[in-house]
Amino acid sequence: MRDELQSVTWIRELARPYLSGFSPGLESSRVLRGYRFSRSLGRGKTVEVGFFAGYLLGNKGFEPFEPAPPECILFAYVHPRRGALHQQLVARPNGLFRSTHRYISWLTHHPPRFQFSETSTAALARHLPVSCWPEGRRAHYARNFLTEGLAWLVRSALVRRLASESLQKEAAQNRYAFASGADRA
Repeated sequence: MRDELQSVTWIRELARPYLSGFSPGLESSRVLRGYRFSRSLGRGKTVEVGFFAGYLLGNKGFEPFEPAPPECILFAYVHPRRGALHQQLVARPNGLFRSTHRYISWLTHHPPRFQFSETSTAALARHLPVSCWPEGRRAHYARNFLTEGLAWLVRSALVRRLASESLQKEAAQNRYAFASGADRA
């Protein structure tokens, strides 16, 4: 089973048309194996938004989603997790990630649905154990799973909104406000 999860080079090419504006980077750790598609924001480029597509090999950081690794996973994130932009996009009641989750949940008619968490490494995630797919065909099913999930993220406008220049300006303003203490009420 693990051999089928080793090759992830296909993920970069699969996701490229969906995630234009985001730089791909291979990620291979004890927890994740796949590609992170990211965009650095702000003056010091200390804030990052993006997506991950690949496999979840361990639970660490993903406990709110109750995964059963190994799983195929697609998620969106804002880093740093407790930063000002994360607060604005993820933690607020009407933040971009919550509203995207509500919209995608309304549109999705079959499981697995995207899940939302303001405390996890991933703010918006869709995952499925690879054990539910036949051995020898798992890469094929993973392609279909990721393609469908990426299409939902594009349709919801999350990809476009995270790649927008206005978000870049907001990140710079939030960084300034955080550094000056203006957001500490």
